[in-house]
Amino acid sequence: MKRLDYYWYRKSPWLLLLWPLSALFCLLVLLRRGLFAGGLRRAYRMPVPVIIVGNITVGGSGKTPTVLWLADYLKQHGYRPGLISRGYGGQAECWPQSVTAQSEARQVGDEAVLLARRSGCPMVVGPDRVAAAEQLLAKHPVNVIISDDGMQHYRLQRDIEIAVLDGERRLGNGYCLPAGPLREPPSRLASVDFIVANGPARAGEWPLSLDGDEVLSLSGDRHCVLNDFAATPVHAIAAIGNPQRFFDFLRAKGLEVIGHDYPDHHPFAPGELDFTDPYPVLMTEKDAVKYLDHASERHWFVPVSASLPDQFGHRLLAALEKVNG
Repeated sequence: MKRLDYYWYRKSPWLLLLWPLSALFCLLVLLRRGLFAGGLRRAYRMPVPVIIVGNITVGGSGKTPTVLWLADYLKQHGYRPGLISRGYGGQAECWPQSVTAQSEARQVGDEAVLLARRSGCPMVVGPDRVAAAEQLLAKHPVNVIISDDGMQHYRLQRDIEIAVLDGERRLGNGYCLPAGPLREPPSRLASVDFIVANGPARAGEWPLSLDGDEVLSLSGDRHCVLNDFAATPVHAIAAIGNPQRFFDFLRAKGLEVIGHDYPDHHPFAPGELDFTDPYPVLMTEKDAVKYLDHASERHWFVPVSASLPDQFGHRLLAALEKVNG
């Protein structure tokens, strides 16, 4: 997958050999969506509004920080949001699973633990988003559900769809899997309610920016700022959809980066990040939740927070008020 990812975003001509498979994939995707839209397959409506935060590409685009921003914004405006997700990478024996700040990433997935810790919202994960949403509502008095990913999970009816794009890599070569990175054709974006661009935004898109200067220790409650690491090289760890974004972020803060990119959701083994030199090791917050039990004093993580325009928030609240009647 990592090898294909390299070519998808460089528009390599040899990928045209896979175009027949991509055309078939697109056809099946459109057929499946049409079955739900036409009522031939049942979709389930929840008694509270459902907001889907997803994308049409494979890999990370900024969905998790967008969900965190939404949860915080809605709480500030009187809502009681709850979160659901697939729990990607989780190895629990039964689903759905409730997630708390103390949950183990290997059981429920790294992103789920991060979301539960940062948002303070009740959260349930499972491959069946409908079952996850029903358990969330049964256990918690939430009045709006935010789904981290799930744009293609049409069994769960949605009231608001937010598509998040990587503003730099965009849609790659524009092909569906396997010739390109798309889960659905580009035309799918015309049907969503909001398009958020993580990075440079185009007309009709809402720009999302990520920033943060604090650095926290995995092994305790120590904290400092990024500039404190400017005197020495640092190992940068990123097992996310676009590792280069994290490396560039650190370099923009003046750090000398030795980058180590891993597949998205990579399960780190004990000692895997114990390098032989004395340089500090900085990682994303999503990776940190998987390495807490193996960390030493040299392991740190860099939390980032999202920002979206005020007008985006106003439009979102108006859309929710319309759903609530």
